[in-house]
Amino acid sequence: MAPAFVARGLGKRYGETRALEGVDLEVAEGQLVGLLGPNGAGKSTLVKIACGLVRASAGSAEVCGARAGSPEALAAMGYLAELFRFPGWATADEVLDLHQRLTGSQGGEHERTELLELVGLREARGRRVETMSKGMQQRLGIAQALVGAPRLLLLDEPTSALDPAGRRTVRELLEELRRRRVSVLLNSHLLSEIELVCDHVVILSRGRKVAAGKPSDLARPGGVEIETGSGVRLFEAARREDAPRLVAEVVAAGEEVYGVRVITSTLEEVYLDAVGGSEPKASGDG
Repeated sequence: MAPAFVARGLGKRYGETRALEGVDLEVAEGQLVGLLGPNGAGKSTLVKIACGLVRASAGSAEVCGARAGSPEALAAMGYLAELFRFPGWATADEVLDLHQRLTGSQGGEHERTELLELVGLREARGRRVETMSKGMQQRLGIAQALVGAPRLLLLDEPTSALDPAGRRTVRELLEELRRRRVSVLLNSHLLSEIELVCDHVVILSRGRKVAAGKPSDLARPGGVEIETGSGVRLFEAARREDAPRLVAEVVAAGEEVYGVRVITSTLEEVYLDAVGGSEPKASGDG
């Protein structure tokens, strides 16, 4: 089975402006990939190419083996924009019914019920959008993106306007989608959310891919810290596998050990190093 999304040597120029250059990216079946980068990094351009809204200047992009933007590719993907809007007078059920007609889905009431249950809105199917909280509207947005059972879901800042409880609800929903083998490409500025939920991270800067891998693999060792009766000792060059030996040596030297901590860089530190530690002051693309 073809990957849910593949970009090879993807490039895009707007006149003299380089939005993307030589980007390779792959989203496997059931994989949650976080797309990170400062304003102007090219994240939005990449998502627009995947959706068929923008044509690449170089390279290729495929959704489930079909050229991005083709009818076959569009039928295999769902999309939730950052600034989406549903009619305030429409009910949750009516919003999903409209998107079923737009996508040609034959799922009917059964599909709508299943999706509303998946996002925790089954009891709110008759509730109007204008009476819903931001978190409820966000979950309804994910439900509409799942109409037609797409293999790939593109989410643009799905938790940026939510409170901590709302972000946790969306994280739980994304974990359920992973269990259902739905692939997700998640564009977000919230590094803590990416670190918690994503299997793989891709960092863009000035149109280029500057880092990629599992969040745990991108982290760099920062030493081993051992709390003893005489104070905290930091072994800067040590790694995780050195911790048992170091504890044994400290105990053999007559010290009492009260705690051990393996220090690694955070995703935020990896991100700042990858993009040069600062973001552009102005940008025309996310």
